[in-house]
Amino acid sequence: MSVWELTYDDLGPEHAGVREALCTLGNGCFAPRGATPEPHADASRRPGTYIAGCYNRLTSAVADHEVENEDLVNAPDWLPLTFRAEDGAWFTTEDAVDQRQELDMRRGVLTRTCRVRDHAGRVTRLTQRRLVSMADPRIAALETTLVPENWSGRLTVRSALDACVRNEGVPRYAMLRGDHLRPLDTGYDRSGPGDACRIWLRAETCTSEVRIALAARTTMVPESPDSVVGERPAVCTSDGWIACEPRVDIAEGQGATVEKVVALCTSRDPAISDCLTAAREAVGRVGSFDEVLRRHTAAWERIWRSCAVDIGGGEGQLALNLHVFHLLQSVSPHSADLDVGVPARGLHGEAYRGHVFWDELFVFPFLDLHFPQTARSLLRYRWRRLPQARAAARAAGLRGALFPWQSGSDGREETQRLHLNPQSGRWLPDHSRLQRHVGIAIAYNVWQHYQVTGDRAFLADFGAELLLEIARMLASLTVFDEEMGRYRIRGVMGPDEYHDGMPGREEPGLDDNAYTNIMTVWVLLRALDVVAALPQWRSRELRDALELTPEELAEFRRITERMRVVFHDGVISQFDGYADLAELDWEGYRATYGDIRRLDRILEAEGDTCNRYRASKQADVLMLFFLLPPDEFASILRRLGYACDPGLIGRTIDYYLARTSHGSTLSSVVHAWVLAHTDRESSWRFFLEALRSDIEDVQGGTTAEGIHLGAMAGTVDILTRCYTGLAAAEGVLRLDPLLPSELDRLTFRIRYRGHWGIEVAVREDQVAITVPSSEEPPIDVELAGRRFTIHPGTRRVFGPHRAREEPAGA
Repeated sequence: MSVWELTYDDLGPEHAGVREALCTLGNGCFAPRGATPEPHADASRRPGTYIAGCYNRLTSAVADHEVENEDLVNAPDWLPLTFRAEDGAWFTTEDAVDQRQELDMRRGVLTRTCRVRDHAGRVTRLTQRRLVSMADPRIAALETTLVPENWSGRLTVRSALDACVRNEGVPRYAMLRGDHLRPLDTGYDRSGPGDACRIWLRAETCTSEVRIALAARTTMVPESPDSVVGERPAVCTSDGWIACEPRVDIAEGQGATVEKVVALCTSRDPAISDCLTAAREAVGRVGSFDEVLRRHTAAWERIWRSCAVDIGGGEGQLALNLHVFHLLQSVSPHSADLDVGVPARGLHGEAYRGHVFWDELFVFPFLDLHFPQTARSLLRYRWRRLPQARAAARAAGLRGALFPWQSGSDGREETQRLHLNPQSGRWLPDHSRLQRHVGIAIAYNVWQHYQVTGDRAFLADFGAELLLEIARMLASLTVFDEEMGRYRIRGVMGPDEYHDGMPGREEPGLDDNAYTNIMTVWVLLRALDVVAALPQWRSRELRDALELTPEELAEFRRITERMRVVFHDGVISQFDGYADLAELDWEGYRATYGDIRRLDRILEAEGDTCNRYRASKQADVLMLFFLLPPDEFASILRRLGYACDPGLIGRTIDYYLARTSHGSTLSSVVHAWVLAHTDRESSWRFFLEALRSDIEDVQGGTTAEGIHLGAMAGTVDILTRCYTGLAAAEGVLRLDPLLPSELDRLTFRIRYRGHWGIEVAVREDQVAITVPSSEEPPIDVELAGRRFTIHPGTRRVFGPHRAREEPAGA
């Protein structure tokens, strides 16, 4: 089996949702799921096309409450295409047999083959190829070849555009409104007998008033020159729907190919006058399917040249390729031109309503090392929403900028107040907005982007402002406890969403969450570093603009020396009071329920709550060891006046690993990372768990609602940064490889400080670093504590006994 092809031989309805999500094609601007172009006989087809940053807000009546939600909109469907033989019925998915579907990740093409038998016994062979252009972000195309196997006569094709779609992709949202689109108008252009049929459609989101235009060009090309093409395709319309119906007379064994090329434009697009004119012009000037395909595959070839991660084939290579592929469906080089964030479930479905969470923390390392301009643009998404974050901070009585746990179009808090437990059927209060650590993730991304790129202009332009305003919010979140002589942070939630309050306490939130407290110290230290890193004039200018006084900077320093961290039983406590919680009967619950990933739903259905137990959904304290190297973590603890004995990290990892249900796909990523240097066998096991989480839908139904972008990016990050020890700091690229025994080799390329395509090749006893020829200065590399300088155009090989330098092409 090719490691570049995801193949399905069974296209039955029971796994349709997962298949549609994993066969999504996109280019960072829009992405249609892998739904069939033809309808289902029972009208169960649920198409989904999602446009980056296209949201709409609706109010629904739920459990006697008015609930307002903003959703990533299911855009008009460009795929619909079916056919019929003679005067038979239109082809539906149920008529297909011998179906096979193949996703070619190297070329970004989805191919489907089947045979279709109608009620009269006529059999037609169908082959379809589909793409969403990575070369032209407004273009998608569908090619369908139809060959009659046992009949001759008239073949009629129906090629349509449909704005009568709704957001219906997540069953538990069924009681929420999904009518986000308002169809506006349709039309068509006729060019004469035998020419392509051009149809178009416009729709608008009903509250955000984003206009969406689709224009499609459908061309029928018979295989035989003797085939007779109908003079003029019929055009059918109804409210929000338009189709053209080209036809041809063909003979048995002589097929016809239908090309449907589509342009999708919105009123949010750059460099357009109006979206309908832009779509019609784009589809008018784009070439044939083969021409679109040629440019598209060339674009993918360039991308894979810089992004492929080679682990020598074998177990995991296909899933790894799939993860990189889907990262680039949602955030690509095209994203750098857009005002968009990183949707946690990609552009692959409607789960989480397309919102932007902290999952970007797991995505940015890949982007920083491959597409820094895209990473910078995604950080600008946060910076543009600083006014909203500042207003949220003021409303909460805080300084600086308070970013929302869930963000959408304008940066207001999109977290719902209620959430449904599908196991009990009850709607419950949702306190997720108390996860103030989303600001920590943004600040961390700012600093890491600066470390990798060395881009002081980014820092001076807007990165420093973003980080400093988050630091101010975190500092103002603290309170000084005179009795303890420590700063504390109260009433928050950590990454572990199973705990949102203390038993017996009415107000939600936890006190002194270790992750939030320690990472607040880290952010404040970086804020002080940022002030020092800027040119003097810019530092002074920025402090004046933010009214950042010397007294406030002094407060930052005091907090970094006196923040409270709670310990119990020789480990770090997840939060104050954690030690007083009961132990859960893990064996008993596993024996009763089997899969207890969503332990919170199980306990709530029993009338109980996770707040009573030492039980975590995912890594919380352990996130500290995911983000901070051991020496940096120990340095912070010592700065705070706490001891950090050599066994503290290991004990803490073991303690929480035994008390985590892994209810989030991110949990396996974090545990694979933190175990990499202490338990390589377990680390590899967690890595494989993360690698297969979506491809095998290990959470039982969540993949159908959208892939888990953070987990996918996290697996790439484990290989390229964790198992190699790769890090960028203070102008030095550091490596300290420790490959799991299951990996014979690991090869990948990165972009670092202006150098394109630096190749890193790691084997058990050798590391080779190749720096392509360029005008950029040499790079400083530190390998296992020894520092070297590598000049452009050279390859340095580090073996067990010595290092050698040779030309890059050697």
